[in-house]
Amino acid sequence: MSFHSLPLVINEIRATEAVLNRIYDAAKIGLKGDNLALAAGLLPKAYRQLCELDPVAKLAEDKGRAEGEKALTQVLHTAALEGDAKVALEILKHQHGWVAKQAITVDVNQQISILGALAEAERRAADVVEVTDVIAHEPRQTQALQARKAPNRQTA
Repeated sequence: MSFHSLPLVINEIRATEAVLNRIYDAAKIGLKGDNLALAAGLLPKAYRQLCELDPVAKLAEDKGRAEGEKALTQVLHTAALEGDAKVALEILKHQHGWVAKQAITVDVNQQISILGALAEAERRAADVVEVTDVIAHEPRQTQALQARKAPNRQTA
């Protein structure tokens, strides 16, 4: 058995100006992760390695993402300032955390009479006529119930 030597090819990854510009352009249009790497002309593994070894590559991605966001934000703000109410509302909701008030209208046509409520309360109290004595098993009336059932001699 003979030993065959395998050629060792080192794939050197460098953050050249052209590579950095491609990373910047891909990040500016909103690409992320593997899609950003492929659009920049790099394999995803090579792109991750480049970001680890050369922080300028990560800076190019961050700067591209910030520039893209700035450009789109300016478009939205211009539209809002020119009178586009939907865009203005979306900016308020997503950038400033604004929430529209939820208005609930309840229309009740029934009026509550104080005298009617008092009469209803007295009727319910009169339904409880007797309280049974648990020990003697004999019905007994409470003093309040006896006073209510007795005719009021002062008003008569």
